[in-house]
Amino acid sequence: MIIIDLLRHGEPRGGVRFRGNGCDDPLSEQGWRQMWQAVGESVHWPWDAVLTSPLVRCRDFAEALCSRKPTPLRVVDDLREVGFGTWEGLTLEAVRRGRAEEYRAFYADPVVNRPADAEPLADFRHRVERALEAELDAAATERLLVVTHGGVIRSLVGWVLEIPDQRIFGLDCEYASMSQIRYDPERGWRVGFTNRRD
Repeated sequence: MIIIDLLRHGEPRGGVRFRGNGCDDPLSEQGWRQMWQAVGESVHWPWDAVLTSPLVRCRDFAEALCSRKPTPLRVVDDLREVGFGTWEGLTLEAVRRGRAEEYRAFYADPVVNRPADAEPLADFRHRVERALEAELDAAATERLLVVTHGGVIRSLVGWVLEIPDQRIFGLDCEYASMSQIRYDPERGWRVGFTNRRD
């Protein structure tokens, strides 16, 4: 059995906005509190290794976590968030007001109606899935923590459940929430839970 816990980063500085892989805000004080609460202040440690996105809202916490109990930590470039192109750094309200037609089109069909210069959703999902498979092939581990982004978590849960690109944004994934996917040699890939905040 391989168990992979997927932890979304906490609240970043700068409030709610389109923050893909081109906008790299650090965690806010609230975001740090959310992350420590998500893993437990005493850090009950079930993980053999930790993977993290290279973006500071994930990496900074992963490094702090692993400094409490030395554990193999790998920064995996392909676990970064999807790119939002020209929407990077803009608030939802700014896009809703200033680019209303683009905004409506995106939420009606986020596969076809990407922001200008945004990463294609199929390419994003492929790189995320490929990255996780490569990491699992390279490391003999039974329990893995992945500190990453909402889009990456949606992609991996969607991969296990075979959810099409158009529907992955239907998965809730709040700040500092935990989701889990598992590989059972007899039953294949399964989802343990999603969007859990204890």
